Amino acid sequence: MRLTLSRLSLVAVLVALAWLAAAAGARAGTALVAVAANFADAARALRPAFRDATGHDLEITTGSTGKLYAQIVAGAPFDVMLSADAATPARLLAEGRAVAGSGVTYAVGRLTLWSADPARIGADGRAVLADPDLRFVAIANPDLAPYGAAARAALHALDLWDALQPKIVMGQNIGQTHAMVATGAAEVGLVALSAVRNPPADAGGSRWDVPAALYPPIRQDAVLLAHGADNPAARMFMDFLRSPEAAAVIARFGYDTAE
Repeated sequence: MRLTLSRLSLVAVLVALAWLAAAAGARAGTALVAVAANFADAARALRPAFRDATGHDLEITTGSTGKLYAQIVAGAPFDVMLSADAATPARLLAEGRAVAGSGVTYAVGRLTLWSADPARIGADGRAVLADPDLRFVAIANPDLAPYGAAARAALHALDLWDALQPKIVMGQNIGQTHAMVATGAAEVGLVALSAVRNPPADAGGSRWDVPAALYPPIRQDAVLLAHGADNPAARMFMDFLRSPEAAAVIARFGYDTAE
């Protein structure tokens, strides 16, 4: 009889442990997050901080904002989107593909004049751009890329847009623009600060951070998608993006955060 009771007690303990494990698993969830390519490294750095703070986890998919939008429209089961702009989340909200009122600016991009040559750029960025010996300056296409629109606005503010027209070479996106400068196809370029001040692999070279007053804010918005409306991990990640812990990580990767 004593042996039977011991076995029953063991079974009861095992059942209780299984129930507790199942309950813990139910509390911890995963959010599927679509992340704009320019923010990929920062998002990966946010993941362990979010996991430590909440017990939830993230599954991150990266790509161009346009491609991610197309996947969402096609039914991809993303819970949250971190866009490279403000327009795409606004569009998702207008189309009913995101939860009303959930949009938030999670990062503000910064523009920098960068050269792969450590001696090329000094304290006066305008002088570098006005140098008659400068052959090529790379910018992203202003009609396609938020950083390109910001570069055009900054050059207008510096009264250099017209003078630089023969020297401007355009990338279709900010990544291509950065590659033009990195490979020497252009001596300098107006690129994302996050691309050259990336903690895993600082790009080196020389740079002049363009004063923010010279161009409109490059807002990057996040939105809770309809698929994630009932996912606690997704909702907590949207809250986490507003936290001081997240702001510190985002700033380390060369972004400002919305006030």
